[in-house]
Amino acid sequence: MTTSTIVWIVVVVVAAALLSAALAWVARKKRTEHHRVQAGDIREKAVEQSHKVGQREALADETAAKARAAQAEAEAMAAHAAGLQHQAQARHTDAATSRSDVNRQFERADKIDPDSDTSDAARDDSETRDTPRGTPTGKQGRPPMPRAG
Repeated sequence: MTTSTIVWIVVVVVAAALLSAALAWVARKKRTEHHRVQAGDIREKAVEQSHKVGQREALADETAAKARAAQAEAEAMAAHAAGLQHQAQARHTDAATSRSDVNRQFERADKIDPDSDTSDAARDDSETRDTPRGTPTGKQGRPPMPRAG
């Protein structure tokens, strides 16, 4: 083999290597550009979805705030109801005490009144205590009062 043949072989090999390198570089550059475009498309879609997700989050936050307000209102109503129940119980207790006092006054009046039709047995009967008793002016009794309870 002559030197010129070897030089030509080396030149062809180097040219082939350079051509292969150039093709690889172009292919890589094209692939990189394609990936950039793809990433841009994905980012655009993500931005659109981000707005939708933001709206959903805002709606969820608003709903949670409404739920907290409703819970607070329910707790306030429950506290108010408990206060009313306590007040009602206190009034029932007070009314029962007043009823007992009124019944004792009627019993005292019956004991003092010589014209009273009530007997000792009738005075001990709780049903009779809460019903009108006779008076000296006829059979009209005390006005009926509701029972506490």
